[in-house]
Amino acid sequence: MSVERRLTRAPKGGFTVEPKIDGAAVAARYRSGRLVQIITRGDGSHGEDISHVIGQIDGLPEQLTEPVTIEVRGEVAFTQAQFETANEVRAAHNAQVFANPRNGTAGTLRAKDRPYRLRMTFWAYGAVELDAVAYLPAGATHAETLAAVAAVGIQTTADSPAGLHVVADLAAAQERVDAIAAMRAELPVGIDGVVIKMNDAAEQAAAGFGSRFPHWAIAVKLAAVERQTVLEDVVWQVGRTGVLAPTAILTPVEIDGSTVTRATLHNPADIRRRDLHLGDTVTVYKAGDIIPRVQGAVVQLRPAGALAVPLPEVCPNCGGKINKAQERWRCAQGSACALPALIQYAAGRDMLDIDGLGPAYVAALVASGDVADVADLFTLTAEQLTAASGSAKLAAKLAEQIEAAKTLPLSRVFCALGVLGTGRSMSRRIARHFGKMEDIRQADAAALQDVEGIGPEKAPVIVEQVAALAPVIEKLIAAGVNMEEPQETSAGEGAGPLTGKVVVVTGKMTGVLAAYARSEMNSLIEKAGGRAGSSVNAKTSILVAAPSAGGKPSSKAVKAAELGVEVRTPEDFAEMVADYLA
Repeated sequence: MSVERRLTRAPKGGFTVEPKIDGAAVAARYRSGRLVQIITRGDGSHGEDISHVIGQIDGLPEQLTEPVTIEVRGEVAFTQAQFETANEVRAAHNAQVFANPRNGTAGTLRAKDRPYRLRMTFWAYGAVELDAVAYLPAGATHAETLAAVAAVGIQTTADSPAGLHVVADLAAAQERVDAIAAMRAELPVGIDGVVIKMNDAAEQAAAGFGSRFPHWAIAVKLAAVERQTVLEDVVWQVGRTGVLAPTAILTPVEIDGSTVTRATLHNPADIRRRDLHLGDTVTVYKAGDIIPRVQGAVVQLRPAGALAVPLPEVCPNCGGKINKAQERWRCAQGSACALPALIQYAAGRDMLDIDGLGPAYVAALVASGDVADVADLFTLTAEQLTAASGSAKLAAKLAEQIEAAKTLPLSRVFCALGVLGTGRSMSRRIARHFGKMEDIRQADAAALQDVEGIGPEKAPVIVEQVAALAPVIEKLIAAGVNMEEPQETSAGEGAGPLTGKVVVVTGKMTGVLAAYARSEMNSLIEKAGGRAGSSVNAKTSILVAAPSAGGKPSSKAVKAAELGVEVRTPEDFAEMVADYLA
C-alpha cells in the first residue's frame, strides 16, 4: 500500500480504518454549541455557504450537548431509506426524481426555493479548532478526535455500521478493508472506498505535514459493482461538436444504490469491438462509481437470431451525411448540427459568461430563428430577448451580460466558437501565441504546430474549422466583440518560474488563492510560463493541492506520490508565482 511506502517504520499509534461515505463533503461550524454555518467543499476553488439546510440533516444537530466552539468536517448523504422517501416527495410535487443518492444530495444541499424539505444524514470524519478555541484534547489521536465529536452529539463514521477500527498494522487494516467491502451491499448508505489513516497526531505530522500533501492517509478504492441486465436498444445523440454518441438502453437494474437504465457506449468502433447485439445480456458497471458503462456481452446467453447493434447511416439529428474518418463519427455539418448545445456551451462561465441562458431560453431563441450561431447572441434586441424569456426584467439582465461579453479576452471568445480539438486551455494557448483573431485565421497547419499541444493531426483540423467559421467570426467583429488577447506585462512569455512545467491543480485552494476559480488557476499557470494539465501522469511537473483535513487524499495526490511528482500547497505555489498574481 502507498501508506506503507511513505513510512520509515510502523506507526506506534497504529491505523484507523473507516468507510468513505459517498456523499458531499461539508464543514459545519459550531460556536458556543450552536450550529451557525455549513459550507461545502466547493468546485475546487471555493466553498459555498449552504447554511439554509441547517435543521435538515440528521447527525448534525442545531444545538450540541455542550457549549463548544469547533469546526467539524464530514460527508452529507442520503441513506437509502431517505433517498426513496426523497423521490416519493419529489414525485408528489411533480418534480423529476433523483437519478442517484450522490446527485440528489448535491442538488438538495444547494436548493433554496423548494416547497418541501428533504432529510439527509451527516457523518463526521474530522474536526479542527475554530476561532482559536481549543476543545479537542491536546495531541488527540484520530479516534479520540471523533470520540470527542460524538460526545457532544454529532454523528461520526464510527457510528456507521462499518464503524471506525483501530488496528496495529497494514495487514490488519487490509483485513478490515475486506470486511467493509463484503458488507458494502448491505450498508444503509453508499460508500465508494475505505480510508486508512495513521491514528497518532504526532506521527501524522511526522509523516507528511508541511509543504507536501499529507502522507498519513490513503483512500482505498473498492472494486466497481457489476450487474447483468439486457441491452434493449441503442440510441444516438449529437454533441456540441457534431460527435455521434451512442447510449445503451437497458432493462432497469440496481447498481450500488441507484436504478440504471442507460449506459455509455463510447463510439461505433467500440460497439463492434465488443460485438454487442440487441437482446444481449450485458455486464454493466459504474466507472468511478458514477457513470454506468457496458463492459461487454455474455455471449453464452445471446438469444437466437439476435441482430448486431445497427450503426446509423445518416445523422440521427439532422438526417445529413456522417463523417466516418475517425473512430468517433461526426455529423458532416459539425457543430451546426447541434446548435442549442453549442450556444449553451458558448454562454458558459468560462467562455462568454452569460448567466441565465439556460436550455429552455436557448431552445426558444433557436426555434424563433433569432439565433443561428454564436455571433447572433450579440445582435439580439430587447424585444427578441423578452419574447424568448417572457420576462422584460430577465431580458434586461441578459442584455447587460451580452454587452459585457464583448470585452472578454480573445481566448474566451475563441473557446466559445467550439472549434474541434480546442477547449479552454488550448484556446488560451492559441490566443496567447497569436495575439489576434486575424493572425489565427491566417495561420496554416505548420504555424499552428508552434503552439504547445498541437501536432500534425490536430493542426489541419483546426485550420479547417477556423476557415469554416469565417462568416461567424466576421459577424462577431461587426458586432464589436473583442478580437485580441491582452498581453502580459509582468514578464515575457516563456520567462516565468513555470517555464517548461506542466502543472495540475486539484481540490480547494487556500490562502491568497482561495478565491481563484479553476479557469483562473489555469490562466495563472500559463501567465507564469507553464502549461495547465488536467490529470497527473509522467509528464506532470507539479501538483497543487491543499492538505486534506479529512485525511482523504485525492486520486491525483495518490498518483503524484506513486510517480514522484512534486506536490505543493496553494500557499507554496502562490509564493512561487507571486509576481504573476493580480
